[in-house]
Amino acid sequence: MNINSSNAIVTTEQMRAIEERIFGAGMPIPALMEKAAGLCFHQIQKLYPREKYPQVGIVVGPGHNGGDALVIARELYFAGYTIRIYCGLIKVKELTASHSKYAHSLGIPFYEEIDALGQCDLIIDGLFGFGLSRSISGKIAEAVARLNSWPQPIVSIDLPSGIHTDTGAVLGIAIKATHTLCLGLWKRAFFQDQALEYIGQAIKLDFGIPSADIKAIISPHEAIQTITQTLVRDFLPLPRPIVTHKYRQGHLLLICGSERYAGAAILTALGARASGVGMLSIAVPKSLKPLLVSKLPEALVIGCEETDSGAIASLPFSDTDFKRFDAIACGPGLTSDAAAIVKKILTVKSPLVLDADGLTLLTKFWISRKDPNKGFGENELRILTPHEGEFKRLFPDVNLENSGLAQGEALSDRLEAVRQASKQSNAIVLLKGARTAIANPQGQIWTIPQSTPALARGGSGDVLTGLIGGLIVQLHPSNQQDFSEQLFNLVATAAWLHAQAAILASEERTELGVDGVTLSQYILPLLHIIK
Repeated sequence: MNINSSNAIVTTEQMRAIEERIFGAGMPIPALMEKAAGLCFHQIQKLYPREKYPQVGIVVGPGHNGGDALVIARELYFAGYTIRIYCGLIKVKELTASHSKYAHSLGIPFYEEIDALGQCDLIIDGLFGFGLSRSISGKIAEAVARLNSWPQPIVSIDLPSGIHTDTGAVLGIAIKATHTLCLGLWKRAFFQDQALEYIGQAIKLDFGIPSADIKAIISPHEAIQTITQTLVRDFLPLPRPIVTHKYRQGHLLLICGSERYAGAAILTALGARASGVGMLSIAVPKSLKPLLVSKLPEALVIGCEETDSGAIASLPFSDTDFKRFDAIACGPGLTSDAAAIVKKILTVKSPLVLDADGLTLLTKFWISRKDPNKGFGENELRILTPHEGEFKRLFPDVNLENSGLAQGEALSDRLEAVRQASKQSNAIVLLKGARTAIANPQGQIWTIPQSTPALARGGSGDVLTGLIGGLIVQLHPSNQQDFSEQLFNLVATAAWLHAQAAILASEERTELGVDGVTLSQYILPLLHIIK
């Protein structure tokens, strides 16, 4: 994974080390503050024009985040806004104190009580920013609580005050921002589900950090990056060669569905179809074959013997037959009665995507072994796509604070959790969520920077499973190392396409939920747009 400076996600420690390199090279701290705060000022003007938001309250903390806020206050004042500043702290850093002194000289009023900002049209949060590690308490906690109770929009500088930079945890209490202006590089908190309700709409402001400084601090082997449309365009197996045929464009086998969950098979197949896969085979209980043929006439639908409960009982494939398929996706709608099927599929050497009941059954197999987390073999290409509940059942002993969490409790650090799970299982692990994270066994992570709650609807995960399988069978790697890297990149690409298709569908329909059939219909047009 090459590190792209505009996509990199950093920890507190990494950001501080990068800043130290910048300052050590001669960049004055005041100059960088002016640059970053100036970008914030211009962004705030765009979001909240003076005509509609004439009075702005500035909340100032003791550190450089407070200094940023004071520079913003000064520039807004010169732009004609009426400014009120709350600073309930006695000790502040030297640079912040200088900006405070100048703001006083301009006649901008300062207050020690937060209620003085109550009639402002907009609040700027410059209390703490990144790097906070202690819980907010006392008078400052009371001030944050008051701010959160008001109806005015709040813009946080770099991070909402009270949010842990790395885990996104709330440190006692935190500002609930309308917008958060992330300075320089993305911080991990922006990709932790538990922080999202506090961050609001995130906007990254790039103030020109040299790529060399980023690459000097972040190891490519443990990089965390966002995946973007530009990268997706590079990762997709396009354009196709002029001379080709259906098998050259990949042959995917789906194993899914049961009498109880017939829809899961259809949705998984629709996701695969949307990938542009060359040849699609679908193994389902024989009672479902007519239904699948009517929905996907171009697919080869294989009716399998079924159990009394309507699950797949056996597959009509020999070991040689499995070699016909470039990859297998297995799990949606199978039910636990298909344990023998999943056990058999785990012995196949082809790349394998496991989801839903496939993951539930895998968990049972691992628990039944003496070493429940031994993981897959070195040459086994496995992709696991759990939601958080499935993840915690699969990986109950990841070395994190969340060990032993109850079903309803959130992971304390999703990024580290998915990294450890991937290393432990020797599989690519895609952890679904508002900010889906995908890790490989080498420790690298892709994250999806944007999604929509419209995906919170039954069947959306089935579409993703089919889409992943359909994309990866179209790979034509030159060697095993290239294949592993391309596989990782394409899994992230599928997750990005899935999220973007849902965003497009929700904008045209409703955010209350995009059904799986509609979701699949937005994927191919999206591929055409970004090609």
